[in-house]
Amino acid sequence: MASERPRFEFTVAATDGKARTGTIAMRRGNIRTPAFMPVGTAATVKAMKPEAVRATGADIILGNTYHLMLRPGAERVARLGGLHEFMRWKRPILTDSGGYQVMSLSDLRKLTEEGVEFRSHLDGSRHMLTPERSMEIQRLLGSDIVMAFDECPRADRPLAEIEASMELSMRWAKRSRDAFDAGGEHAANAALFGIQQGALDKGLRERSAKALREIGFDGYAIGGLAVGEGQEAMFGVLDYAPDMLPEDAPRYLMGVGKPDDLVGAVERGVDMFDCVLPTRSGRNGQAFTWDGPVNLRNARHAEDKSPLDARCPCPTCTSYSRAYLHHLQKSGEILGAMLVTEHNLSFYQQLMQGMREAIAGGTFAAFAAKFRADYLG
Repeated sequence: MASERPRFEFTVAATDGKARTGTIAMRRGNIRTPAFMPVGTAATVKAMKPEAVRATGADIILGNTYHLMLRPGAERVARLGGLHEFMRWKRPILTDSGGYQVMSLSDLRKLTEEGVEFRSHLDGSRHMLTPERSMEIQRLLGSDIVMAFDECPRADRPLAEIEASMELSMRWAKRSRDAFDAGGEHAANAALFGIQQGALDKGLRERSAKALREIGFDGYAIGGLAVGEGQEAMFGVLDYAPDMLPEDAPRYLMGVGKPDDLVGAVERGVDMFDCVLPTRSGRNGQAFTWDGPVNLRNARHAEDKSPLDARCPCPTCTSYSRAYLHHLQKSGEILGAMLVTEHNLSFYQQLMQGMREAIAGGTFAAFAAKFRADYLG
């Protein structure tokens, strides 16, 4: 029975350098790590049925607090049985706190110690999002992994501003912890992750990690990256940031990324990822393959009978030609978005499975080298 499963239990089964593979056991199922979480922003992974998302190999998906609080509303989702019932996804769901989306609304928001007052991008209505309200929304949604509410400044902001933001986020982390713990049955069945901030500054990252460790969380996210700083700068932070976080908890790099980002981050000790890239790219005709990205809108595919990726066993690659996918994309047919999205999510899960197997077999360096040679050319 589900009630006999652990609330949250992370086990590292094998390591290879800093890379590690393991399992997060939760009441709604196990999550194999390294894990990639497809993004289901508005209670749907765009262009995919839930059963198709699961068939790609996904163990967990991400839902978005900001978008769901605005439409259809967290209270409505709760009345309809919670997010899992609402969208028919039976496995774990991680919900982000809304902090990143609010950051992107900088011209529509007012930031205070209490929280963030903002205007909806949908209808201009005013809302207040605080650590306590973020925890309440995620509780109403029925989230399995809840994210602490934080502020995420861009890496190019002045250092003093980044420092003040990090300190605010750590105060909000403690308020998130307290509000989550007051959540009764939901708190007894769910997990809470803290989010390390500090942009590209090692000292701020260390202070943030220390504050989070003192509060205590089930898992720890590395926030404030993939916001325009570039891969080299991101990897520079990942050379040390994961090591600042507890070894016995999962490390989650938020909002990342391209396939080569994932390999590089796993090399540096990251366990969990999410990104809109495979689904957004699928809708725009960009496919990820073992030989690198493919733009299916390109005219050179118009009469190409070959599969999208001969090494991929997904339904798109085993059933349709590049010529047909090119036609669908050029015609604006919905099926084109569906088929390429399904392939991209399948490819991402194949990549994660390949990394898990390589780490377990002690061959991760060779796997990463071959991946880069093939993918990056």
